[in-house]
Amino acid sequence: MRFLFVLILLAGAAIGVAYPWAMSNFSGHEIGTWRVYEKGRFRPVTVPLAASDVPVRVLVDLTARAERIVSQQRTVLTLTAAAGGRTALASTLQFNHSDNPRQPSPQSPDKIFRDEAGVIETVSPGAYLFTVGPGDAENIPMRAVDLVLRAGAGEIDNRARPVGFSLMAAGLIGLVLAMVFGRGGGRPENPNSQPPPPRWGRGSK
Repeated sequence: MRFLFVLILLAGAAIGVAYPWAMSNFSGHEIGTWRVYEKGRFRPVTVPLAASDVPVRVLVDLTARAERIVSQQRTVLTLTAAAGGRTALASTLQFNHSDNPRQPSPQSPDKIFRDEAGVIETVSPGAYLFTVGPGDAENIPMRAVDLVLRAGAGEIDNRARPVGFSLMAAGLIGLVLAMVFGRGGGRPENPNSQPPPPRWGRGSK
């Protein structure tokens, strides 16, 4: 039973955690990466997009000298994408869920945190203006911010995370119960299973 619950737990982790992460970071192909913040200054970038790029997943990499981003539910960065005078995407980023940041190099004390700004579902061929700016979160030691665009990004099934987390919970609870009951779940010793003491001779009472 323990093995079965371990399989359920691993399946839940794959569906609820690994699948959304892989779809966000690796589905489709990368259009490019642009530096939008450096040395204390934000700068907008213009990127030409084609109709064949849809859907376009918009990711933001924040390089900071920190082990984790503590924004206390406040906005760290804001992002807008516009084309032809119309807003195609508007998003706020908090980076609260970035528990496994990347490291630029083994010698660097900085960490790179990634958050998803959203997906541009419909693209009108032409230049898109991406503007990234500061939010209302304070004391975030930002060193650089990069805009990352991926074309043809796969759509994440909204049911994946709830189903995955439910399986993880069921597997974990089942595993704990199996360990608890398995520890003391052996059959009690049958007193009649032992041979009766001899009635005569050496060892008799």
